[in-house]
Amino acid sequence: MPVPVFTHPSCLKHDPGSEHPETPARLRAVLDRLRTEPAVELREAEPASLEPLLAVHPQTHLETLQALSSKGGGALFLDTILSRDSWSAVLGGVGAVLAATDYAMAGQGHAFAAIRPPGHHALAARGMGFCLVNNVVVAARHARSAGLKRVLIIDWDVHHGNGTQALVERDATVRYVSLHQSPWYPGTGAAEERGVGNVFNVPRGPGKPPSLYLRDLWTGIVAATTDWTPDLVLVSAGFDAMAGDPLGGFTMEPEHYAEWTIRLRQHLPSAPIVGLMEGGYVPERLAEGVASHLRALV
Repeated sequence: MPVPVFTHPSCLKHDPGSEHPETPARLRAVLDRLRTEPAVELREAEPASLEPLLAVHPQTHLETLQALSSKGGGALFLDTILSRDSWSAVLGGVGAVLAATDYAMAGQGHAFAAIRPPGHHALAARGMGFCLVNNVVVAARHARSAGLKRVLIIDWDVHHGNGTQALVERDATVRYVSLHQSPWYPGTGAAEERGVGNVFNVPRGPGKPPSLYLRDLWTGIVAATTDWTPDLVLVSAGFDAMAGDPLGGFTMEPEHYAEWTIRLRQHLPSAPIVGLMEGGYVPERLAEGVASHLRALV
């Protein structure tokens, strides 16, 4: 049975500028690659309403995004840029995330959301790090409101998801595991940052063998799930930890994401997995990483 990949055309229209690394070519390469994968079925989602976003972000933040986009775009914060179509991309991307989450919660299997802009740096009232809203926390809150008791978020993007941690670190029903490069942007994610015992940070230096990153993220996942079984696994699936990415210094290859995914399925056989696309700034490499993760979900 193919894995559904939910997306929305508006995600291709968010354009922070020709020199910006978070380019529409990233998602375009992923979708082109997945059209050749027999194990994948692309599905267009409906745009989200404001309600699931308001469970995470104050209305003033959402109004700021909408207003800046309607004026033709501009800088929200440093390198976090909006264009005229960015607000529609937010709604389309969140719609894809919610569709993937609903699919998984209905017991139909694993799913993936091929979206942009990414989300794991977004704080409650501020976008940063190319991120406008926090997609994975929107998914987690949506799952909790639907009755799920425990949600595990795994973040294997090369950058620490500071926004995700800030939004869940006081919520014992959600556990967050992050492998990320350190020291590196955004400067958060120390191992000592534990929240209410629900945060498991795995900061590591660049240029190490892939086996070290594979082992150490897995150690964090096992620690987070010892005597604590999630009802849903959400993966902040960034692929900028691959060798050669201009925004990271890790050494992963596409097959390593398949290995993590297979281990997850074996370790937590009753929990569906939903991947949400985050970073990855060499479009062709990003596409291969996504494809490898999805094949392992079949």
